[in-house]
Amino acid sequence: MLSIPTPHWLSEDPGMKTVLIHGMVMAPAFWSCFAPGIVREGRAAAYPLPGHNPWTLADFPGSLTTGAIVNAYATAIERDFGGDPVTLIGHSTGGFISLLLARHRPDLVSSVILMGAFACGRFEGQERLASRILRLPLLGRHLFIRLFARWIATRETFRWGSLECVFDKTAGWETEETIAAMEQVREHLLNSQAAEIAAFVSWMSQTSIIDELPLIDVPVLNIIGGRDAIVPPLHQIHLSGRLPRAHTVILDKVGHLPMAEARDKVDQLIATFLLLGPLTGNSKITLTKHVSHLQAGHAVSLGLSMNRTRGNKFA
Repeated sequence: MLSIPTPHWLSEDPGMKTVLIHGMVMAPAFWSCFAPGIVREGRAAAYPLPGHNPWTLADFPGSLTTGAIVNAYATAIERDFGGDPVTLIGHSTGGFISLLLARHRPDLVSSVILMGAFACGRFEGQERLASRILRLPLLGRHLFIRLFARWIATRETFRWGSLECVFDKTAGWETEETIAAMEQVREHLLNSQAAEIAAFVSWMSQTSIIDELPLIDVPVLNIIGGRDAIVPPLHQIHLSGRLPRAHTVILDKVGHLPMAEARDKVDQLIATFLLLGPLTGNSKITLTKHVSHLQAGHAVSLGLSMNRTRGNKFA
């Protein structure tokens, strides 16, 4: 049986209940700096991804399964929130996990907030570098472990790797607070087992929830960086088009870390979504600006607002 993740408490005050799940090769400490301000006014816990310290796979025999992962998170929510439904905030891979939870355990999910999220381990026509490396015969796992160890070896190499997620690298999002938080993340990764993270990547690369998105009947706020170089914005738009109750915001000149690159705007969007209530009924897509060339090789021009009735898709 897969062990249950331990919470990294951001706040234990009474009020709204929130669970935050970070992206691949990150750690719950990431949210200590980048969590939306409003979640600190209630009860908020950050959980790790499987294989990411402190969540070890040492006692789990065999390969990871979607059922085992969903059950572990569900048990953690029941333990830490008394079985009450929570708002899930998921970044990147954390968004993928959040969608799986909303699909399989809707009784524990009141709403979902996505940032840089995806709905399948392999994007349309693409595959993540980590997944491609792991699929190499014989040497794939060894090469993954070597590259992972090199990336987290020093504060500087980890910083430069993380900067690949940011669109405007001259923006002043790095402060003493954020640098300290990222160093805590690196320390957690140093205490993780690369082979366990590789096992999680292998599960992810074989898993998709795209066909089940229309069955997720909870309100979703999907925040997309219009210049996301990690998860293609077109994939994220396609994801929103399949969700029955999605409210989507595309932020121009923002990459894969909206909560860091456009912190004030993201805080405002999330506070409005949580305090004033999500959309109901038909999906609505709202763009903050005219966005062009969302993905290299795809010239896209979108207006200021678009409405999509239930069942319609972007693609």
